[in-house]
Amino acid sequence: MYLFYTPDIATLPFLSEEESGHCVRVLRYTRGDEILLTDGKGTTYTARITNPHPKRCEFEVISQEKQQKHHRFYLHIAIAPTKNVERLEWMIEKCTEIGVDEITPLLCRFSERKQLRTDRLEKIMLSAAKQSLTPYLPKLNELTEFDTFIQSQQGPIATGTEHGFIAHCYKEDKRELKNEIMALRRAAGEGDLGTITILIGPEGDFSEQEIAQTLASGWTPVSLGDSRLRTETAGVVACHTAILLGS
Repeated sequence: MYLFYTPDIATLPFLSEEESGHCVRVLRYTRGDEILLTDGKGTTYTARITNPHPKRCEFEVISQEKQQKHHRFYLHIAIAPTKNVERLEWMIEKCTEIGVDEITPLLCRFSERKQLRTDRLEKIMLSAAKQSLTPYLPKLNELTEFDTFIQSQQGPIATGTEHGFIAHCYKEDKRELKNEIMALRRAAGEGDLGTITILIGPEGDFSEQEIAQTLASGWTPVSLGDSRLRTETAGVVACHTAILLGS
């Protein structure tokens, strides 16, 4: 089963040119065939093709169903892009498959990559969501300066409406992320855990000033385990830990 992305399905009953080409030319769907669609916001649609045009494949919706997320919280990963952009692309692909809700690329003091093509990353994210049959398309933000990001999060984190964690490699007192996630789950009972935001630094780690800034704003320093992980691996581990133990 293939999943096609149609964000404007409520007003446009046809696939985009790219999706139409994949549906008609590559997969050889034709008139009368049923296809599975999503708006990327959690709803899936079963539709029947009425006009299998390779540039404008038209359809009629047969049924629709709102899909519930498997986790009871909003997961936001803020991570410094790797120097080798292919590693970042791999991380975004895997985190999308696992179930991340939002990703913010961070520009930190020790960042080696200071420019980013988010349009390419969005395509990778979309492809991963379709491949894993995920009806929720994560949000991808533009590259954001570390200070700007922390200031935008300072209020919610400080008041306890969001849970902020910063993973770093300095030899300071840190808690285990897995234990923190399980504690949030126990405290929430059957309810929603809220928003969980996890910061992952660049290959040179966060600066001491950046760590101090987050701690002063109410963030919790955490460890992802005993091994020192690459940036992109840390992003995947953090995402998987949160989804697995918080669901």
